[in-house]
Amino acid sequence: MKKSLNISYSAVQGSYWMYFGAIMSFASVFLLSKDYTNSEIGVILALSSIGAVILQPILADMVDKMEQKPLILLTNIVAIGLIFGTASLYLFKMKSLTLTIVFITLAAFMSSLQPIVTSIAFHYSTARNPINFGMSRSFGSVSYAAMTSILGAMVYKYGTNAIPTAGIIILFLLIVSLLTTASISKKAVIEADIDNIDLNKMQKSQQKISLAEFIRRNKNFVIFSFAVMLIFFQNSVLNSYLIQILENVGGNSNQMGQLFSFMAVLELPGLFFFTQIRKKLSCQFMLKLSSVAFAFKIFLTYLAGSVSFIYIAFLFQLISFPLFLSSSVHLVDEVMDKNEAVKGQSLITSMMTLSTVFASFIGGFVLDLSGASSLLLISSILAVIGAIIVFVIIDKIKVSAKSIYKS
Repeated sequence: MKKSLNISYSAVQGSYWMYFGAIMSFASVFLLSKDYTNSEIGVILALSSIGAVILQPILADMVDKMEQKPLILLTNIVAIGLIFGTASLYLFKMKSLTLTIVFITLAAFMSSLQPIVTSIAFHYSTARNPINFGMSRSFGSVSYAAMTSILGAMVYKYGTNAIPTAGIIILFLLIVSLLTTASISKKAVIEADIDNIDLNKMQKSQQKISLAEFIRRNKNFVIFSFAVMLIFFQNSVLNSYLIQILENVGGNSNQMGQLFSFMAVLELPGLFFFTQIRKKLSCQFMLKLSSVAFAFKIFLTYLAGSVSFIYIAFLFQLISFPLFLSSSVHLVDEVMDKNEAVKGQSLITSMMTLSTVFASFIGGFVLDLSGASSLLLISSILAVIGAIIVFVIIDKIKVSAKSIYKS
């Protein structure tokens, strides 16, 4: 049963990140084919990120007031809406205001699902049948890498209509995997001889809190989330402007693709073996370690004078992204009640999304004004400030949360 639950949730992660890749990784390819300019594409992606920041706490507030069944129901409702929205992309031959609105809405709702997909792991995980989040999330990375490679070939051969086609198929897989996860979890509860009536009573007795109350009760966590935004600014810069950074040291687009693959491979051990690592190291320690690794990675990239040196800088990806992502997810589960955990996941995801908004707007401006080196220096400074905040605040989060729940 435990194995089946992990497989089904891995399918949820895999299908979500495949859809993410189809919409976000191929956004420029699709929109350029509809005669959008690069500047217009940048604005569209930035506005979709802003939309996600607005939607994430709204959906999280809805989810935190629901039981497990409506959690899956809400996710599937959004997925069904995305199917219709993705299918509508076939109708547009050239750029238009309607296409702009549709694409922004699609990308915003897709990004807003991320904290909910993450929280599903903890809603359906039990002591008898735990879900290995790190392993499942690593499957998401593998699925993303495989899908983007296959979709790239499909787009080259069949054109950009392959993008919505892939998106629709993936969304159906997401719905099936969500329903399967819910079904397996229900069987696990029955096999564990848990009284469902008592479980429902316990869930209904949990205190429901507003977003404002959540912020008041978790001030240290909110400060930590601000550090996440500062640290992930450099991550967004590298994801969005790696080609400009490589060209600054004599690189090209082929090397850019190789570097992205290199980073994806480096992420897998930390994600897959996170459960084992967590038995040795606390989430607080790993967040400190990974925040420093992020700072070193971007600073060494700033110092790099060649593509080879950037490869050396990117070695820090081995402990930066996978440990930071997994530790922040598990930290929420450790210090928060289930009725507010989705808000915690949503806040972290919102800060990561905000970093993408700022990186999109500020990054392009700095590149045009003073070049890639200046952008990397700014990113390094922000990453260092973020790491300092993590060191100052992270150990206070658990103490603060425990004192609240005891009162």
